Amino acid sequence: MFVTVDLVGALLLSTPWATTDGRGLPFEQAFFTATSALAVCGLSVVSIGDDLSGFGQGVVLALMQAGGMGIMTLASLLGTAVIHRFGLRMQLNVQAEMRTLWVGDVRGLVSRVLMIFLVCQAITFLLITPRMWLGYDLTLGQAVYSGVFHAVSSFNNAGMSLYPDSFVRFSGDALVLFPIALSSILGGIGFPVLLELRRQLRTPHRWTLHTKLTVATTSLLFVVGALLVTTMEWNNPNTLGQLHWWARVTDGVFAGVMPRSGGLNSVPTGEMQDSTLLLTIMLMFVGNGSAGTAGGIKVATLAVIFLVVLAEVRAHDRVHVFGRQLPYDVIRQALSLVFLSATVVAASTLVMLYATRYSLLEVLFEVVSAFGVVGLSTGITPDLAPWNQYLMAVLMVAGRIGPVTFVTALAFRDRHRRYELAEARPIIG
Repeated sequence: MFVTVDLVGALLLSTPWATTDGRGLPFEQAFFTATSALAVCGLSVVSIGDDLSGFGQGVVLALMQAGGMGIMTLASLLGTAVIHRFGLRMQLNVQAEMRTLWVGDVRGLVSRVLMIFLVCQAITFLLITPRMWLGYDLTLGQAVYSGVFHAVSSFNNAGMSLYPDSFVRFSGDALVLFPIALSSILGGIGFPVLLELRRQLRTPHRWTLHTKLTVATTSLLFVVGALLVTTMEWNNPNTLGQLHWWARVTDGVFAGVMPRSGGLNSVPTGEMQDSTLLLTIMLMFVGNGSAGTAGGIKVATLAVIFLVVLAEVRAHDRVHVFGRQLPYDVIRQALSLVFLSATVVAASTLVMLYATRYSLLEVLFEVVSAFGVVGLSTGITPDLAPWNQYLMAVLMVAGRIGPVTFVTALAFRDRHRRYELAEARPIIG
C-alpha cells in the first residue's frame, strides 16, 4: 500500500498541473518529494512554495496527512495484533495494563486516531493563523492556507514548509514557533500516550509503564536538547548571535525540539557549529514516541537501553523501573533495533561518502535525517546525484515503517526452546 500511494503521488507531481512552470517535476524529483511527504520526512529537492502549483502543494499536503495518520494507525493496529497472539488471560492482562483499547476494537482505534489528528491540527491552525495574518505581509487567504499547511506538517512531524527558508522568517516569534513546536511534540509522542494523558493527566501514578518511560525520557531530551543548542549557538553570529536575548531563547528552544522529528528550522541549519550538528544528529537518531508520527529508534527504546546499562552497572540480574520488571524479550528487541538502525546508518553513510565530495558530518547529518524521517538539512540534498537521492528515499521508507514492522516481526517469531545448551562465556572488553 505504501509503495502504491507513493507511486501515485510521484505520478501526480510529474504532471504539468503540479508545477508553476507547467512542465511537471522530473520523475526522480517527483518520486523523492512524494516519498518524503508520505514518509513525513521533510527533506526536499524542490521548493514546495515556489516550484509547485496549488495542485502540487495539495498533493504534498494529502500525502503528509495520509502518511502521518497511516503510520500512527498502523503502529497501533500492529500492537493490537501482537496482543492477539497471546491467550485470552494474557490479552486481558495487557488490556488492563494499557487501559487504552478493547481487544479487537479496530473501528474505535481508527476513530480515536482521526479525532486526535483533527483536533490537534485545528488548534494549531487557530493559534498560528491570526499571527501570520496580522504580523506578516500575508493576506487573510494566504495566512489561512499557510496555517492549514503548517498545522498538518507540524503535527505529522513532516518538516515541510511553503517557504524556501523553512521558518527562518518567523525567527524569534514565539507566537508562531511555540505552537508549531508543541504540535510536533504531541504528534510525535504517540497515540497510546496521548490517549492515556487525555484520560489520566492528573493521576500520573496510574499511568502505564510505557507512558511513564515515554513522558520522562521525552521531557528530559527536550530540556537537555534545547539547553545545549541554545548554549552552543548563543554567540554564533550566523544563527543566534545577532538576535535579541529573547529571540535567542525562542529559536534555541525551537532548534532543540525540532530534531526530535519535527524538521522545521528557524535558523540556518547549515550554519550551526559542528558540535550542535553532532548533537542534532543524536537527537534525530532517537526521535520521539512509539505509535506516533515521529521517526527514530523511539524514546522508549533509548530508555530500555539505558536501564539495561544501569542494571548492569549496579550488578542487578533484572531490570526494574517504576515498580515493574522489564521482560527479556523487550530488552532483546530494543538491542536488536538499535544495532540494526546504527548499521543501516553507518552503511549508508559509507556508501554516500565514497560517491560524494561532502564531509563526513554533512553526509551523516543527511543520512540520519532521512532515516529518522526528520527533514532537517545542511543544504546538500538537492545537489546529490539522482542515485544518491534514490538511496535517501529508501532510507526514508526504511526509517518510517522499518522499526515498527521489525519489532512486530520479532514479536510474532518469538519461540521457546524445548531444551537449553551448556553455557560458555566469551571475553568481553
